[in-house]
Amino acid sequence: MSGGNAIRGTRVGAGPMGESERGETAPRVRVAYFCATGHETRPSFAADAEIPETWDCPRCGLPAGRDHTSPPAAPRNEPYKTHLAYVKERRSDADGAAILDEALSRLRASREL
Repeated sequence: MSGGNAIRGTRVGAGPMGESERGETAPRVRVAYFCATGHETRPSFAADAEIPETWDCPRCGLPAGRDHTSPPAAPRNEPYKTHLAYVKERRSDADGAAILDEALSRLRASREL
């Protein structure tokens, strides 16, 4: 008698794989998409599905379009901004100095108590 798992060699979903088990597959259509770096990808869609104009290229991640001669341009990447950069966009240096002076005067007043 072997000591081990009684269901050795099986996995979830294992069994006969055929259309009789799963039902019939929907009619499919393959659509070609081209990215700016020249990659081509051909995902398949259900025949009655709405086909998107753009698709992300699985090789480089750029957007891909259906027109081989004019693929979509790469999106413009905004650099990462820190919280301080956003604050500096909203406030001038004079505003920052005034806020700092106010905060320092409150801190000094609380220490004198």
